[in-house]
Amino acid sequence: MFEDSLHEVVKDFENSATNARLLLAKVDNPKAFGVAEVDEQGAIECLVEKPENPKSDLALVGVYLFDSTIHRAVKAIEPSDRGELEITDAIQWMIDEGSNIEQRTLKGWWIDTGKKDPLLLCNELILEKIETRLLSQIGETVTLKGEIVSGENVEIIDSNIQGPVVIGSGVRIERSDIGPYVSIGDECKIEDSSVERSVLMEKSYVSGVTQLTKSVLGREVEINGKESEFQEPTSVMLGDRTKVNLKNG
Repeated sequence: MFEDSLHEVVKDFENSATNARLLLAKVDNPKAFGVAEVDEQGAIECLVEKPENPKSDLALVGVYLFDSTIHRAVKAIEPSDRGELEITDAIQWMIDEGSNIEQRTLKGWWIDTGKKDPLLLCNELILEKIETRLLSQIGETVTLKGEIVSGENVEIIDSNIQGPVVIGSGVRIERSDIGPYVSIGDECKIEDSSVERSVLMEKSYVSGVTQLTKSVLGREVEINGKESEFQEPTSVMLGDRTKVNLKNG
């Protein structure tokens, strides 16, 4: 995920004679990425995958725009040592053949969301930008603070919501503390729980979890808390349709 808009980048490419355009971002640890080496004018000279001695701090962010030349490139290259046709090899073939390759360096933040903590960081950055919009009536037994977005047919009972929080449609929250930095998908149900800095996808169910934090729940996940009122903080990443019981320790 990245902060910059793609609209102008794509529109300008479609109206140009450029064969390819790559998006790059400056990183602190270029050894962990595919890196583009550029000349003084900013033209890409070569691509190096996870270099031992990087000559550049410009990482490939995984956004590529191509014209039909890319098809010839893919047919021309051979599988890599891991038996795959690498997109970096295809681009390097285009560079060696004299294709017109451009790059744009992102100005805003860019985060590789392949793991739980970076995904949650993205969630927080996005939620920082929301403005309150409530599509459901909130009852008198609910406390709302901060910026909150809720969908339709949301029912909240005897709960506290601390924004920024996004609540999807058809969600039911009972006797719970939600937020900050929580995104709740459609048709989730949360009861007798405390949830902060987490993402819950559609139809997840959380019950009796008094300290669910820094967690990502997939679709239709069910997590039931311990019987004891005194629980350690719970931080998990659960795939779709996972069921978890937190038993007494």
